[in-house]
Amino acid sequence: MPRRVNLPGADELFRATAPRPAATPAPEVAEPESPNPDQHRASGRVKHDEKMTVYLTSEELIALEQARIQLRAELGRKIDRGRLVRAAMALALEDIAVRGSDSDIARRLADS
Repeated sequence: MPRRVNLPGADELFRATAPRPAATPAPEVAEPESPNPDQHRASGRVKHDEKMTVYLTSEELIALEQARIQLRAELGRKIDRGRLVRAAMALALEDIAVRGSDSDIARRLADS
């Protein structure tokens, strides 16, 4: 006599765990007259809704891991690669907002 096991359906497995906010239109944002350095802040340890894949060479990945481990040792805090990359991206965006084409990242991109 075969036994059938009742398994939950897909709706039960993939249900929302938190209520989703109602979609609201984005407010009109005026261009700031002067760059705001706090505008490009690393998001830290929060739930992120978007994902981006970046391909690295082995050397770049090893350098990223070594920087992460060094910062973890010096700061005494857990730092994952995502936080490190988001913090670096925030610095680069802030530099672009303040200095534009004279920013360090713009110069690196122009040289490559």
